Amino acid sequence: MKTLTTTEALAAFCEEAASAPYITIDTEFLRERTYYAKLCLVQLALPARDGTEGAAVLVDPLAGDLSLEPLYGLFRNPSVVKVFHAARQDLEIFFTEGKVFPEPLFDTQVAAMVCGFGEQVGYETLVRKIARANLDKTSRFTDWSRRPLSDAQKSYALADVTHLRVIYEYLAAELEKTGRAKWLQEELSVLTDPATYIVHPEEAWRRVKTRTHSGKFLVAVKELARFRETYAQARNIPRNRVYKDDALLELASTKPQSFEDLSRSRLLLREARRGEIAEGIIAAIAAAAETPQADYPTMPDTDDKLQVNPALADLLRVLLKAKSEEAGVAQKLIATASELDAIAAGRRDVPALRGWRAEVFGDDALQLCAGKIALAAKGSNVVVVPL
Repeated sequence: MKTLTTTEALAAFCEEAASAPYITIDTEFLRERTYYAKLCLVQLALPARDGTEGAAVLVDPLAGDLSLEPLYGLFRNPSVVKVFHAARQDLEIFFTEGKVFPEPLFDTQVAAMVCGFGEQVGYETLVRKIARANLDKTSRFTDWSRRPLSDAQKSYALADVTHLRVIYEYLAAELEKTGRAKWLQEELSVLTDPATYIVHPEEAWRRVKTRTHSGKFLVAVKELARFRETYAQARNIPRNRVYKDDALLELASTKPQSFEDLSRSRLLLREARRGEIAEGIIAAIAAAAETPQADYPTMPDTDDKLQVNPALADLLRVLLKAKSEEAGVAQKLIATASELDAIAAGRRDVPALRGWRAEVFGDDALQLCAGKIALAAKGSNVVVVPL
């Protein structure tokens, strides 16, 4: 279980990896006490070559003189496929720290869904079903920032990339066989979009769930969320350490004007009732009060406001079930229940009607809405009948 602790050692490994067809990658990190994830470990494995098992190493980013630049250089190498499982959080770390995305990218979780393994399939399931192995999960929730790492931690971490080689090779072959490689690329495009990972403070309010759509209330939510996000980012602390969503909604409702008003809050943390956070809250409420009504934020139309044709929605559900079984892909990966209702209400700006989903389901869904096809039972199956 080799651990790389110097830039020179990492550069030598990446130079070897540059001639490989792919490399499997995983990370271990902590995020409970920070806004941005703290990278604690990187695991890398190469495919077997010349009859020998491919090299697998641990990279310690907490080693004082180690730079990840050699790895970022490998990420930019278009001839080496970078393989992850459930890559989103890993990619966020690398984008935040190195402003780079691994390309070309292969995510085995997404590929497994496209290949019919169900929705959000876990790594352990793929290890069991494809690699025919079992994982020791005892080290999953350990503190990866503590040194030295135990042998159990190292073994657990390496298993996340060694089994991944078998899984990748199997899924890549399946995609090639079924002609669904472009489906995967469509799904992965969002993972290599910087907008996926950049949280703009002025847009943070959209993540706060509220049933109140009053403009005066929402503008207070917006200003309070903006301050919280800016404060948390600047100090690298979790936003909930500033104040939680329920406290934010309480503040947007009560609109405190002074420290004395803040002291009456039921949900605000004690630390937020004084000092910079308290001053920021009061300033946010004041900014909301000064916002012209024409600039109030508005919520997008919710499903309960859609004029849904219930009979058409039911037919779309039957069509989706038939098409998902025919394609061998989980229904929710093709279209969600809310998307079906939106289509039945006449909306056409939904993911189910674009890309590979349109080929599998969306095109027929539009035909069904237009009355150009019908559904009929044929034995235990449902078939599409042109009209």
